[in-house]
Amino acid sequence: MARWLVLFIALCAAAFMAVPASPQMTGTSGAARTAPAAAKTVGPAKANPSQAPTPAPEGDEPSSAPQPPQIIVNSPPPATAPWTWHDRMLWGAFVVLAVLGYVGIMIALRMMKNIDHLAKTSVETSHAALETATAALAQTQAYVNAERPWIVVTVEPFLTMENSFKVMATNRGRTPARLLTTEDHVRIAKDETALPKTPEYDSAATTTLAEPLILLPGESVGIRPFSRGEVRSLCSSDEEFERIELWEDKIFLYGCVTYVDLISVPEKQSHRTDWCCRYIHGETKSALVITGPPEYNRHT
Repeated sequence: MARWLVLFIALCAAAFMAVPASPQMTGTSGAARTAPAAAKTVGPAKANPSQAPTPAPEGDEPSSAPQPPQIIVNSPPPATAPWTWHDRMLWGAFVVLAVLGYVGIMIALRMMKNIDHLAKTSVETSHAALETATAALAQTQAYVNAERPWIVVTVEPFLTMENSFKVMATNRGRTPARLLTTEDHVRIAKDETALPKTPEYDSAATTTLAEPLILLPGESVGIRPFSRGEVRSLCSSDEEFERIELWEDKIFLYGCVTYVDLISVPEKQSHRTDWCCRYIHGETKSALVITGPPEYNRHT
């Protein structure tokens, strides 16, 4: 408060100093301004020939004559003129302007403070709205993920053929799924660590379904059969087949399934399920089990 009081006094003083000096305020009159500034000095009178001094008699020493005195005439002091109505109105106008300026500054500062408070409130409200929208989006996405189809790949044995298996794609979601493509590949490796970091597929191995295959929740479909009789044809030599029989090398069967859910827009990106199986070759019995690195068993 003291700071604003000092500011107000300074503004009033500035307004008072800004009043132009008038003849009445300075205490000078027109007669005084026209009066001579310097004092008039009266010098010695000129010598009159008719009044010449009588010469001194001869033989006498000349006497020094006294000089006439100097007379100085000063101007009378100027009379102080009264403060006119016009000067009073001018001074009052400057005071009013100073007060109005002070009030305007205070109002502007108050408005700036209110604007700053409103800006902070708006930012906080925007952050709260953004957090609410993010939470709502996450909840909606969780609901969509819970209701969408999920294709899970499993292995089942053939009931009519011994040592024969089929890779099954089952819809474990809550809504129908439409299968688009299936891919599979066979690779012989020492173990899972010898497989490529990411699955490698041959473009010729991609099978695009000519007709849409729709799986309702809980339905399954076979996507890849495999039997013990295929093992010999997959080996390039007898030595490689012997290493498989001795479990020195293993046969890996991996692939992927792409599908879309029927509750989303057609332009939405399709989903994908990667799967990997390992063939176990026994003396008389064989098996096919789900295995492989995480990159070979992903769901999107």
